[in-house]
Amino acid sequence: MVFTLVGGPGSSYRFDAVVSARAGETTPARVQFLPRNRRFTRARGRGAGSVKRVTWDDPYGSDVLADKNWRRRGVVQPVETPAERDLVVEVVDGGFVGAVVGIAEGGLVQLEDRLGKVRVFPLGHGFLVDGRPAVLTRPRAAAPTGHARSASGSFHAGDVRARIARGSRIFVEGRHDAELVEKVWGHDLRVEGVVVEYLEGVDNLEELLAEFQPGPKRRVGVLVDHLVTGSKESRIAEAVAKGPYGANVLVVGHPFVDIWQAVKPDRVGLKAWPEIPRSIEWKKGIAQALRQPHENQEDIARLWQRILGRVRTYADLEPALLGRVEQLIDFVTG
Repeated sequence: MVFTLVGGPGSSYRFDAVVSARAGETTPARVQFLPRNRRFTRARGRGAGSVKRVTWDDPYGSDVLADKNWRRRGVVQPVETPAERDLVVEVVDGGFVGAVVGIAEGGLVQLEDRLGKVRVFPLGHGFLVDGRPAVLTRPRAAAPTGHARSASGSFHAGDVRARIARGSRIFVEGRHDAELVEKVWGHDLRVEGVVVEYLEGVDNLEELLAEFQPGPKRRVGVLVDHLVTGSKESRIAEAVAKGPYGANVLVVGHPFVDIWQAVKPDRVGLKAWPEIPRSIEWKKGIAQALRQPHENQEDIARLWQRILGRVRTYADLEPALLGRVEQLIDFVTG
């Protein structure tokens, strides 16, 4: 008796089977699947059962459980991601979104959201980075390089001692301006021996210059907020340039209402710095927009320290400020 098993078209798997039936029997034949590596031959002798090798194309394969990775098909595997400072991540369980601000003891990552709330989570699985699953790991130690750079982008002078202060000075409008300049250009200024002082406004700039007595070896650079055509600051700058110290004084400015705006908005979780009505004091308006306390000067000072803490290098600042500060440093050290 001959049996034929036919698989579907395009099948890629084949099975070996033994089909056996004895002469004269009317019962259904037995079909037995056997290992491929065995051979079978027709039995000898009259009346003996016949054994033949047949094949069967199985579209499902020899073992539906043979593929141990079937559960992973179509699933995006998480990528190990060092928890570098300021990396923005989302916590899968709960949806909390924040920037990495530190690694705490016990393998915990500290995340700060755009409202300033800090929470801690265990490093490892359960995070999304740019919408993709991630396994947060401890940040890698920075490899030593032959030419380290300072926050301003200049080559770091290493263990070079600070130079004795020059006679020249850089004046900025307020404390926040001075702290930002120090944060980014402090290394350069110490190497060059340049001191930064703040004015608490530019209204008395001409009187201060008369007291300081600028000269070829006592040059003065002044950084002014909101130096735009027609502003009070622009009129003061023009008067200084035309005055007796004009040759040794350089007044430059940036277009921002306040030095806070010189920090790129995405560093504080904003797409753009909000527009604040003239009837509202600017810093308090910003604090209100960021949903931060703004009842007194201490609240404003704390908010500024948090903003300043997001600045690491010149790349976190707007180009409109970078060029002006570099221009002043060149002027007073030239």
